[in-house]
Amino acid sequence: MNLNELHQLDFNEIGQWPVPVKAALVLILCGLVGFAWYWFLSKDQLASLDREQRQEKVLKAEFEQKQAKVVNLDKYKQQLEEMKQSFGAMLRQLPNKTEVASLLVDVSQTGLAAGLEFELFKPGGEISREFYAELPIQVEVQGGYHEFGNFVSGLAALPRIVTIHDVEITPRGRGKDGAPILAMKATAKTYRYLDEGGK
Repeated sequence: MNLNELHQLDFNEIGQWPVPVKAALVLILCGLVGFAWYWFLSKDQLASLDREQRQEKVLKAEFEQKQAKVVNLDKYKQQLEEMKQSFGAMLRQLPNKTEVASLLVDVSQTGLAAGLEFELFKPGGEISREFYAELPIQVEVQGGYHEFGNFVSGLAALPRIVTIHDVEITPRGRGKDGAPILAMKATAKTYRYLDEGGK
């Protein structure tokens, strides 16, 4: 069939057309219907499906994270309880107002027991923090290196929290036995828990 014969085809007599032309027309119509179907119906649905599949992946990831938390919920509760107990134990190590004076005595006695000679023992004013207060104590002592170590170890062994800051050690000469005498300036800090009233 040539091009001239195609021009002579009459649309009113489609039933008389040759079979290959009818098949080609059916294929073209099917293609047009398929394209129209895709363009007007399926395109938006496929885009929506793609969005939903992406959303599904996000939701699955969230679900897996939450499921992992739920699976470990008992462990988290146990850890929280342990942290509360640990925090309570640490709070008990912070003196209250009435215990601060006895703690100052403990600090000075620890230094004397270590064999140090106090040149200065000056408690400063309290510095309030978020839920606790710091009480700095300026300390100047004189003695040997090992006595300083015993002093710091003794402070660490106290039942209350005491920390040492801004340590400066300088030589002062030699003692009668020839051992070096050192001077140490430091700030010892003790801490006090503030109740809800900030007192």
